[in-house]
Amino acid sequence: MSYTEIDSKEKFEQLLEGKNHISKCVFQNINLSLPENIYDYTFSDNVFLGCIMHEPLIERLSINNIIIPTLPGLPYNCFPGQLYDRHSLLNNYTLGQPESYSLSLDNQVYNHFLSTGKIADSIYETLARRLHDHSITDSLEEFISKWDEKKVVAIMGGHNLSRNAESYEKIVRISKQLTEEGYLMVSGGGPGAMEATHAGAWLAGRDESLVKVFIEKLSEAPSYKDELWLDKAFELIEQYPQNDYESLGIPTWLYGHEPPTPFASKIAKYFANSVREDGLLTIAKGGIVFAPGSAGTIQEIFQEATQNHYLSFGYASPMIFLNEDYWTNDRPVYPLLASMMKEGKYQHLLLSITDDGEEVMDTIRNFSS
Repeated sequence: MSYTEIDSKEKFEQLLEGKNHISKCVFQNINLSLPENIYDYTFSDNVFLGCIMHEPLIERLSINNIIIPTLPGLPYNCFPGQLYDRHSLLNNYTLGQPESYSLSLDNQVYNHFLSTGKIADSIYETLARRLHDHSITDSLEEFISKWDEKKVVAIMGGHNLSRNAESYEKIVRISKQLTEEGYLMVSGGGPGAMEATHAGAWLAGRDESLVKVFIEKLSEAPSYKDELWLDKAFELIEQYPQNDYESLGIPTWLYGHEPPTPFASKIAKYFANSVREDGLLTIAKGGIVFAPGSAGTIQEIFQEATQNHYLSFGYASPMIFLNEDYWTNDRPVYPLLASMMKEGKYQHLLLSITDDGEEVMDTIRNFSS
């Protein structure tokens, strides 16, 4: 059964034009107290998720429709209706006052997440989290649908990568160039290699000389553990606004001690890391670049290898290992995968390893062309 999704004021107003009866729609986070002539319409076989409505309207709509209100007493909306961004998730952050992060929605939700348990005992809380994550996935799929699936590329890597590291700059330049060429750059949405992905996308369309300027400013607080880590990013965002290019960060409150990067134009933040991890790998059908990282990155490598081996989505995507010495000697994942490919234990993997950013981009371009 097909339902039309209505998740914005604009869609709601368009729906009402020229109609008297509304049916088979899912309304998400819509203010139904407006317009004033709402009682001129009849509704049947609709679903209302977290909508604002007065009691008389609730009584009227409850007869032939399904109403699921947002759950009260929580610092977050169970039905956000759209992806987050720096304005909504890092609201109340004031440039020059790093302590103001404590007032942000992101930090308030994280504190609530910890206080109610990473694995919550309360069915009320677990239901709220599931509803929230379902809404985020719905908005994420809608956003991704605007892109050619082979033009969605992810960069995975460690959160501890310093802003003044050589690999950080290399990721920035790769992401900048690919964004300019029409790719949507995606990451886990946190610091380190993830932030470099979105800093690069933020620099898209600007002169190459600005890369050094950005990195020098960011390197004044090289680690996310530095008090001014967010502040330096916001300072650059204010100085060099970006409205022409987008990028997508997909973080989780499971690792909420790592603040999300404000350089991501869209942020799909989850409670359930398992949903977040699988979804992140699934949408990156244009390929994944694996920069140096530890446990989380290695987990993602084998998850991606499994998806590609089974052709879970119809075809395999490139798995590009950036930093040959790291992935051959420090964390010898690449030779293991290559060996298993040779033995037939893995099939269909499109493996490559390089230190050259141009080679990374050529592999991605060749695959999507």
